[in-house]
Amino acid sequence: MRFLLAALLFASCVARADEFRPAYLEIRAAGAETYDLLWKVPAIGGDRRLALYVRLPPGSTDLTEPRAAFVGAAHIEQRRIRQPGGLEGHAIVIDGLSGSNAEVLARIVRADSTAQVIRLMPTRTSFVVEASTGKLEVARTYTGLGIEHILLGVDHLLFVLALLILVRGAKRIALTITAFTVAHSITLVDATLGWLALPGAPVEAVIALSIAFLAREIAMSWRGHAGLTERLPWLVAFVFGLLHGLGFAGALAEIGLPQNAIPVALLCFNVGVEMGQLLFVAVMLAMAWSARAWLARWQTTLRWVPPYAIGGVASFWMIERVAAF
Repeated sequence: MRFLLAALLFASCVARADEFRPAYLEIRAAGAETYDLLWKVPAIGGDRRLALYVRLPPGSTDLTEPRAAFVGAAHIEQRRIRQPGGLEGHAIVIDGLSGSNAEVLARIVRADSTAQVIRLMPTRTSFVVEASTGKLEVARTYTGLGIEHILLGVDHLLFVLALLILVRGAKRIALTITAFTVAHSITLVDATLGWLALPGAPVEAVIALSIAFLAREIAMSWRGHAGLTERLPWLVAFVFGLLHGLGFAGALAEIGLPQNAIPVALLCFNVGVEMGQLLFVAVMLAMAWSARAWLARWQTTLRWVPPYAIGGVASFWMIERVAAF
């Protein structure tokens, strides 16, 4: 069981962790027919960015010259536009999205501060600006974003995987996952609402260190020495869960929150994270159970693969992230 649980995820570890970076479009009403447009597209190295472009409705004109620059890992463009009669009822299209593997989070902020939030994918490249939107759409959008973030966040999944390798018994696994959930929910809320602020780069480096710590705990367990995680798994999961919650908050900050529905969006994003996490745990345990006979035969031979593989990947991430300070 130990080897399969680790091996199932390692093929995906060749990619960078936390590559959850949707493009972001914000159009904010500045008058009856004028809007401030912000278009943020992930960079792909050097002075290149994803080939995604906003196509506005016919009749739209620029009132200011576009201002564009690379800021961090994104290309940001800003300008003011005018649409005769307003944007309501008109379609906005993202050219280049079809056939790509990118996503776009679009947010239309009306003059009354209410907002329309839309998630665009290769299968849905356009949307119609609505006069009003309900909280149900916000809930659906942010739940989906939470699920996607955790399933694409390889470092978070690798941490959970290491816990599954170390913790034995259904009750102890449930307690450990619950402690991790409670902890990262606390810091996700605190950081997103501005009550807690820590630099993102050191947090990401320590998240990688937390995975390396669990890899060492696995190696100690294989040598017959019960480490802290085996003895008090809920405590380790809670402490490191606080750090992982800050990582989730960083991703949510990149996406943004609708100002008229912050509690709904925040709650649903967290619910989505939990749904994705529970799905991952269920799949790992189900696959391990189905292959239990094969695992029993090869466990002794391959038992050292998980700690060294997990520790190697985590150490690489930690060095990479420290170097990026």
